[in-house]
Amino acid sequence: MRVIGLAGRAGSGKSTIAKYLAQKPAVEWVDLDTVAWDTYAVGTSVYERLLEAFGKSILSKSGEIDRIRLAEVAFSDAANRDMLNAIVHPAVSDAVEALIREHRQKGTELLLIEGALLASSPYVDRSLYDLILWFEAPNEVRDERLQVLGRRDHARRGRDITPTGDYGTISAEGSIQDVADRVLRAIDEGRN
Repeated sequence: MRVIGLAGRAGSGKSTIAKYLAQKPAVEWVDLDTVAWDTYAVGTSVYERLLEAFGKSILSKSGEIDRIRLAEVAFSDAANRDMLNAIVHPAVSDAVEALIREHRQKGTELLLIEGALLASSPYVDRSLYDLILWFEAPNEVRDERLQVLGRRDHARRGRDITPTGDYGTISAEGSIQDVADRVLRAIDEGRN
């Protein structure tokens, strides 16, 4: 099984391509946002650490972490964002290890793991991935895509994300088929 990380700024096309490729036999897709949300469910150690770090203002009326409130606090400055990443990303890496084991047993041939910060966060365990691909698209293209999705507020969040370490770059401009072909070619070439 190949484990491929898909990274990039908001609106770069990661989710669209992952969903498209996951329609193929023996290809599965994991969205790390969903995995992260599970790591800070009520009662988890990550939940407790987030409360310690950011206070009860991040809670909803039901006592769960309100993702919108957490994002407002965490993305208000670089120190808060780094604190969030330091708390959540190691737990996400542990969850990814478990998902990889499950997918190996299931017979998945290609596991696509989509997460904006896979190529940029120092807290990501990159040894879990055979290849990390960074999706690159101009700000105007990303802004337009996010506007269509009703998520224009996400555009500013990711502008300062910069990939580091070993990764392959994918031009995320063009049709879904064009970008998917580039991704599959990069995987076949084993570029890292």
